[in-house]
Amino acid sequence: MLKAQRDSIRLLRIVFAASVILPAALFAYASWLTYRSNEAINDREIAQTRDVLTEHALKVFESVEHSIAEINEMIRDFSDEEIMQRADVLHQRLKRIASSSEQIKSLWILDRNGRALVETLSFPSSSVNLADRDYFVIHRNHDVGTYVGPILQPRAPYGGAAFFSVSRRRIAPGSDFAGVVQASLLPEYFEGFYAKISGDRGNYAALIHQDGAILARYPALSGNGELRPTADLSQLMQAGSAEGLLTVHSSIDQRERKLAYRKLPNLPVYVVAGQETEAIRAKWLAVIGNQLIFGIPATAALLALVALALKRTRRMYEEARLRQSAEDALKQSQRLESLGRLTGGVAHDFNNLLMVVGGAARKLRRTATTPQQQRALDMIEQSVSKGSSLTRQLLSFSRRNAMDAVPIDLGDRVQRFSDVLRQSVPSNITIAIQQPPAPVVARLDPNEFEIALLNLTLNARDAMPDGGRITISIGRRRPPNADPNGGSDDEVAVLQFADTGTGISPEIRDKVFEPFFTTKPVDRGTGLGLSQIYGFVQQSKGQITLRSELGLGTHFELTFPICNDPPARDDPAAAPAAPAQQTPPGTLLLVEDHPDVAAVASDYAEQCGFAVVLAGSAEQALKLLESRSDIKLVFSDIVMPGISGLELGRIVRSRYPQLPVVLTSGYSDRSTTALQEGFVLLPKPYSLETLRQRLTQALRGHEPPGSTAPGSARSA
Repeated sequence: MLKAQRDSIRLLRIVFAASVILPAALFAYASWLTYRSNEAINDREIAQTRDVLTEHALKVFESVEHSIAEINEMIRDFSDEEIMQRADVLHQRLKRIASSSEQIKSLWILDRNGRALVETLSFPSSSVNLADRDYFVIHRNHDVGTYVGPILQPRAPYGGAAFFSVSRRRIAPGSDFAGVVQASLLPEYFEGFYAKISGDRGNYAALIHQDGAILARYPALSGNGELRPTADLSQLMQAGSAEGLLTVHSSIDQRERKLAYRKLPNLPVYVVAGQETEAIRAKWLAVIGNQLIFGIPATAALLALVALALKRTRRMYEEARLRQSAEDALKQSQRLESLGRLTGGVAHDFNNLLMVVGGAARKLRRTATTPQQQRALDMIEQSVSKGSSLTRQLLSFSRRNAMDAVPIDLGDRVQRFSDVLRQSVPSNITIAIQQPPAPVVARLDPNEFEIALLNLTLNARDAMPDGGRITISIGRRRPPNADPNGGSDDEVAVLQFADTGTGISPEIRDKVFEPFFTTKPVDRGTGLGLSQIYGFVQQSKGQITLRSELGLGTHFELTFPICNDPPARDDPAAAPAAPAQQTPPGTLLLVEDHPDVAAVASDYAEQCGFAVVLAGSAEQALKLLESRSDIKLVFSDIVMPGISGLELGRIVRSRYPQLPVVLTSGYSDRSTTALQEGFVLLPKPYSLETLRQRLTQALRGHEPPGSTAPGSARSA
């Protein structure tokens, strides 16, 4: 069946591919023909634009040359002194000539020394000397006819726009050099004309000197001075090529263009017209797009039929795959939820048993007389302690335990736990610990932190069957998104755990933190180790990341918020026993539904000096509170039938705000809620010393200001 399905999909794919390839081949051939036709059309358009530019430039330069000839004729028989005597009249005539031509900025008559005799910008002329200008120097030694120069900037005291010059030698008797007649032309005039005829996007027009200097250009250039076009065009101009067509890449604006150029007769100037190759391609693509509008529907109809069949077939397989994935995810979620419920129920009952065993052992210790009895009781209490630790580990797997977070020094904690880590790996695996230069403190649950380290080490051990190296480093750093000017509060604590094992394949790398996911045999792993670590890190407001490559090992990075509080001591001294009193500190209302646990708790409370009133439920406790006024403190289990201990605490806090409440539980998902609401919480199993500390803490929290004894009688 599966083979038949694969064959059907393969056949549909072949038909679909043929439906694409054949129309695509026909379209490619048509596109090539269209491209050749579009190229020819654009070449003709560029050549036509060049012809228009050539005609315009010829008319402009003919007009300028006529103006220069007219000026030369006016001053033909005048000496410099006579020109100076008629300067006012000549100034007005030159201004009329300049005003009749939009392209002329100014007109000048210079003597043989480069001094301005008459010009249109001011009267009388300034004493500026222009003997070093190119349009003067070129005429000094011999007559070169009409000269066109590069772009120049006005010289003080004159200002305004940049210009390029057209000049001729002054006509004088004989062959002596008498001076120069010069016209300053505005590049803006040419650029304005080019902008009018270059309406389409990507069009180009320019007026270029034969040595490569740009005189006018559209699109206009920013800046002034001599700017050269591409080397290919400059070389053609300098080689004397009169006209041509070529494609060049501009070194000015980094655009590729197809250009048509032509040299003006008897002038060292070229006109250039062109268009960007990108714009040419855009026109071609527009034509292709129009063809596609008509060609696509027919092709799309064929493709749609084949694609529909292929899509429906694939959809069936995809739905089957998604259904299987959803079923697997549901089963996995149900397994996790079942494990959590089972763990919670077992933990609650197991902690009650541990409470009874531990309490009985403490009670027997008061009457034990022989060393053998004392050793037996020590063994019982040690077993109770180990059982309590085991229960906490079970709860951590299901992420249902209340985190007992305290400030810890990560480096110190890892160093002291290193012996346990080394004992958990064979001798061919080396564990190296890199300590930070200064303490790195984070607020974590120490037991959960050690369990996380142990799980990482065991995973690394299984990944290095032939031996290797584990490196653990601790430090601090500033997150990438932190304020660069922030203080140490923006830093995070970092623990890096790296091994040289086989690594994790990319296919399963995203699944390693999922509960119950494991690559180990059924009898070698449960798949909860990394899931427990992930839950611990998340509960600690941290993050965990993973990097791994096959054959190169695995690297985990755990980050936690920095804590500025000093590290907590591991074994704080027990609170000093309450001094003997003539009268007990008061009456304690003990609410516990388990008779054996109630007996142990009652015995502990009496040793603390309390008179104990026992209630088997929250309902009974409320009746006792209504009938008695001597109760000074309520000590209640959280998990009880009917009204829970947390609900009882809320009722007591509402009705009797001066009455302290202490809650206890071997397991409850409400423990964290109780801590968040400010109740004193005592986890089971607890010792006499721990109970005394919590009860004292609760009583002191309700002392009136200035009082040294527990609170006075409440109002019923």
